[in-house]
Amino acid sequence: MGDVVKRAYKYRFYPSPEQAEQLNRTFGCVRLVYNRALEARTRAWAVDRRRTTYVQSSAWLTEWKRTQELAFLNEVSSVPLQQTLRHLQAGFMAFWDKRARYPRFKSKRKSRASAEYTRSAFRWRDGQLTLAKMNTPLHIVWSRPLPEGAQPSTVTVSRDAAGRWFVSILIEDPTVKTLPPVAAVVGVDAGITSLLTLSHPIPGISDEQGKVANPRYGQTDRRKLAKAQQNMARKQKGSNNRAKARLRVARIHARIADRRRDHLHKLTTRLVRENQTVAIEDLSVRNMLRNRRLARVISDAGWGQFRSMLEYKAQWYGRQVIPINRWLPTSKTCSGCGRINTTLALNDRSWTCPGCKAEHDRDINAAKNILAAGLAER
Repeated sequence: MGDVVKRAYKYRFYPSPEQAEQLNRTFGCVRLVYNRALEARTRAWAVDRRRTTYVQSSAWLTEWKRTQELAFLNEVSSVPLQQTLRHLQAGFMAFWDKRARYPRFKSKRKSRASAEYTRSAFRWRDGQLTLAKMNTPLHIVWSRPLPEGAQPSTVTVSRDAAGRWFVSILIEDPTVKTLPPVAAVVGVDAGITSLLTLSHPIPGISDEQGKVANPRYGQTDRRKLAKAQQNMARKQKGSNNRAKARLRVARIHARIADRRRDHLHKLTTRLVRENQTVAIEDLSVRNMLRNRRLARVISDAGWGQFRSMLEYKAQWYGRQVIPINRWLPTSKTCSGCGRINTTLALNDRSWTCPGCKAEHDRDINAAKNILAAGLAER
């Protein structure tokens, strides 16, 4: 991998009241432009069967700015508005390629409040970042330094449901380099009782059997979350007290998500650094979440997030992640002799192979078969 990796560094920042007002206005304009463009593109197809492009939606934006009704769009930087049109175009491209669903409208409460600035819309000087339409730099908490000589190419500002402000700075990171090849390989079986089961134990990651404990961060704070949600439900809709209660709920959710993300980052980094090939099961997490009995624990485990982190880190460091067909009977196949135990039930956590009489832990056996299938495809 000879190319320099583009990497985003994310930091918290604390805007002044004027900066917060400007950013909130920008978020609103970004959402409005996205929704208007989506509506116009959908109407053009429904009425005229005409497929529109980013260029046409950009021309619409110019027209909207000239109207009295939408003249306020000129009060914010034009770059985030153009960027949201590019994101919409990317959404349509993914839909046309059958990689994603049809683009959906952005909700004021549910969608992520964010704005993306390219180089023409911010100033980076002496380690200080100043956005367009602002006179003062952002007060960023530099929890870790940017690589020496880094020049941001894109800056994304966001505000989460808990009211926290973040800035994500995209740079070309020369510190991310291909790691020396290693002989180690591992198969990974995702689970609920254990977060992961590895085909062989790895000190510092799993126990002696190869099982990685599930922290269950959501379950740890479930009582606190339930109490906060009950308190919010008692508040009158639209009141200031309900807004404060909603913020308390959001902060608990944010704490859970932060802890889960931190744990998964540490876990995936170790797996990628110490193994040349990682074989995983190609699970359809979205479909599995439709099971109401398991949706909460699957979400708490963060399987989708785990796979995403594993794949982009493997790309960074020159490693290989091999997804295995989810329909392979990895749990029912003996990893010793290859015989399939058709009588194995879901609640059987261990079993004895009727052929070679080998005793298997269900999850460890599945992880070994996942590794074998992955090495066969390598």
